[in-house]
Amino acid sequence: MLTSSRWLLSTTLLMIALTATATAEDEADVTHLLDPAAERKPLQTVVPVYPSRALQDRVQGDVEVCFSVDREGRTSRVAVRKSSHRMFEKPAMLAVRASSYVALQEHEILSAIKTCRIFRFRLDPVAIEDPADPSVSGKP
Repeated sequence: MLTSSRWLLSTTLLMIALTATATAEDEADVTHLLDPAAERKPLQTVVPVYPSRALQDRVQGDVEVCFSVDREGRTSRVAVRKSSHRMFEKPAMLAVRASSYVALQEHEILSAIKTCRIFRFRLDPVAIEDPADPSVSGKP
């Protein structure tokens, strides 16, 4: 039993050593892929419309939408991953479909990693600052 364990250990170590050598030799042929979640820059981000029924009923919620971005910066394969209330799903999906990203250059290669985004629908007002108008930001 001890002999078979040693044989298995030595075989495994030999395979690891061969793999490391082959990886080092093939490293020059590696193509570096871009991760859409980390490297793709938004060109136009659309904010979802708060559903009027949710406003009337004072309902808040979150929706996580996952999607892919193609070479031209268009979104595709838009799907809801998680949702706290169904009435927020359609506005979130429409916002993702209407958003766009910077197109890839000819030499860049797109990886197949999906991107996800969480939309939070809240009833609290959000302050929007205008740097040109100090009265809007509340600063004297």
